[in-house]
Amino acid sequence: MKKQILFIHGGGEGGYEADTKLADSLRKELGDAYEVLNPEIHFNDTLPDFGWLKQIGKEISLVKEEIILAGHSFGASMLLKYLSENQIPKKIDGLFLIAAPYWHGDEAWKKGIKLHNSFTDSIPKDIPIFLYQCEDDEVVPLAHLEFYVQNLPQAIVRRISSGGHQFNNDLSLVAKDIKSL
Repeated sequence: MKKQILFIHGGGEGGYEADTKLADSLRKELGDAYEVLNPEIHFNDTLPDFGWLKQIGKEISLVKEEIILAGHSFGASMLLKYLSENQIPKKIDGLFLIAAPYWHGDEAWKKGIKLHNSFTDSIPKDIPIFLYQCEDDEVVPLAHLEFYVQNLPQAIVRRISSGGHQFNNDLSLVAKDIKSL
């Protein structure tokens, strides 16, 4: 049976389309032993979390048995939020957070997407966590990666010198780490 990877794309206008190139890169690099699921998550701006947590939960429930979770940008931050607020009855083989923003500040629109102060207490300790960020990311500042490094000391951190926010549409390093599990 193929190992299933749920890839959650980034947000913003055109986020799904842009990140489909990242999901395709994972498919190509991982080969036939893996199935990369890349569902389109829809924004609902009437909900505090824009409707993402419910949709992520639904997608996780559709995966059989074991699961590998990966997310890019907004999708990565929402995967982390989902994991910190929900118990998943499936075995999670790994969590791969790519250019994850850290939402902070008091703006009303951020309330539904911010992590709780004790979010790390709710993340299962046996899940391998990988963090990725390009040093030339023009969207998510490196300070956000540093926040996660400080709060998730068990995480394996991959700082990449160049590739921008979209990693030059090349997730071969992520695929290599997935294969190492």
